[in-house]
Amino acid sequence: MTVPTDLSRAETLRTLREQVNTHVALPGEPGYERCIPWNVAAAITPAAVVLATTPEDVAGTVRFAAEHGFTVTVQSTGHGAVGIGAETILVQASAMKHCEIDVSNRTARVGAGARWQDVIAAAAPHGLAPLCGSSPSVGVVGFLTGCGIGPLVRTVGLSSDHVRAFDVVIGSGQLLRVTPEENADLFWGLRGGKATLGIVTAVEIELPYIPEFYGGAVYFDGVDAAVVLHEWRRWSAGLPETVNTSIAIQQLPPLPGVPEPLAGRMTVAVRYTAVGDFAEAERLLAPMRAAATPLMDSVAVLPYAAIGAVHADPVDPMPVIEDQALLSELPAEAVDALLAVAGPGSGSPQVIVELRMLGGAFGRPAAHRSAFCHRNAAYALTVIGAPMPDTAAMVAEHATAVAAAVAPWSTGGQMPNFAPSYDPARPSRVYNDDTRHWLAALADRYDPARVLATGQVVR
Repeated sequence: MTVPTDLSRAETLRTLREQVNTHVALPGEPGYERCIPWNVAAAITPAAVVLATTPEDVAGTVRFAAEHGFTVTVQSTGHGAVGIGAETILVQASAMKHCEIDVSNRTARVGAGARWQDVIAAAAPHGLAPLCGSSPSVGVVGFLTGCGIGPLVRTVGLSSDHVRAFDVVIGSGQLLRVTPEENADLFWGLRGGKATLGIVTAVEIELPYIPEFYGGAVYFDGVDAAVVLHEWRRWSAGLPETVNTSIAIQQLPPLPGVPEPLAGRMTVAVRYTAVGDFAEAERLLAPMRAAATPLMDSVAVLPYAAIGAVHADPVDPMPVIEDQALLSELPAEAVDALLAVAGPGSGSPQVIVELRMLGGAFGRPAAHRSAFCHRNAAYALTVIGAPMPDTAAMVAEHATAVAAAVAPWSTGGQMPNFAPSYDPARPSRVYNDDTRHWLAALADRYDPARVLATGQVVR
C-alpha cells in the first residue's frame, strides 16, 4: 500500500477511473456536488465521489483505496451524514435503486440507493408493507444497518429483524452473500453495525401483509402541552401492541407544506397507528382526542402507502442537529422535567422534541441475533434542531440539556441511527461492551487494512 502525497493525490485519484465503469468526480469537477447530503449541516469534502451504478463499482473503489492509502465510505441520501474529509473516497450509491418485489413470497430485493418510498410504491399495490421509518424518503440500507424504528415498531419490531440477506463488499473489495446460514457473523453485525463491516450493495427483506392501517396525528396548541403530555403518559401505558404512538412538541417554521394552524408556533402532535380492529383502534384513541381541543386531526383509515403522513417528516434537505436518550420508564416527574426545558416558556430552539413509546414486539428477541443492544428501552426521546450558522452551538447545547433533563430515567443508550457524531464516547452509548468487542474484532477480520475505518464505525 502506498500513501499519496499532496502533490500526487490528484494524479493518483484520476487513475481510479480506470478501475470502475462509472463517473468519478474530483473536487471542482461535475458530479462532485453529489456528495452534498440531505443533512446539509454535515461538512462533506471527500477526495473523490464515485457515482456507483453496480456492486462492481463499489468493489473496485474499495480495492483502489486499499492499494493507495485512502478510506472509503458510502452515502445514499445522507440523512445521517457525519463529516467526510480529503482522505476518504465517497461512494454515492443513489443510482443503485433497483427494487424487485416477489409478491408470492412477500419479499423485496432492494439496491443500496433505494429509498423506502421506492419500495412502498412497488409493494403497497399488492397489500405488502415495507417496514420503513417515520420518513419514506430515507434510504433503505442505511436505515436497516442502523436498526431503525418505524411507526409500527411495537407491532412488527425492528425493521432489521425482517432482513433475509445482504450483498456486501468487505475491506478487500470482495463481494459476499450474507444470510443467517452464510457468513452468519456478518449477518449478526450488519444489523446494527452500520458500515463497520462492509458496504451493502443490496438487501432482501420480508414484507408483511398490511394493506391499510388506522392512523395519523392529532395536533394541539402548545399552551396545552402539559395537559396533553401527562394524559399521553397515562393513556399510552395501557395500550396493546397493535397500537403505536409518539408525542412531539413541535415548533415548525412557516414554510410551504406546513399547515397554517401548525406554522410558526408551538404545537403538540400525538402520532398514532394501529392495525387489526379499526373500530377498537378508534375507541382507544378517544381519551387523547378529548385531552384538549385539537387544532387538527388527521387520524383515519389510510392505505399503507400513506404511512409517511403519520409523522409528516420534511422531505427537502435541511441542516439538522440531533440528540437522543432511551428511557427505562416515564414517570410524571420525567414529563415535568421535559416540559421545563422544552415546553411553553422554556425558550427551546428545537424544531421537534419527541417521545416515542417502544415495547411490544420491539422488546422481544428476534429469530436471529443482531448487534442491536436496546430492546429493554421503554421510550425513546429524540431532539431535532435546525441550526443556522450563528445558532448551531446554542441548538446543540440545548439539545444536550434536553437529554440531560431526563437522565434520571435514561438507560444511557442511543440507537445507531440517531444523533450521529464523531464523539468518541458515542459507541459506548450505542453498543454494550460485548457488542463493541465483537464488532471491532469482525472489522479487523474483514477489513484488516482499515479501508472502511471511517465514519460511524466500531474499530
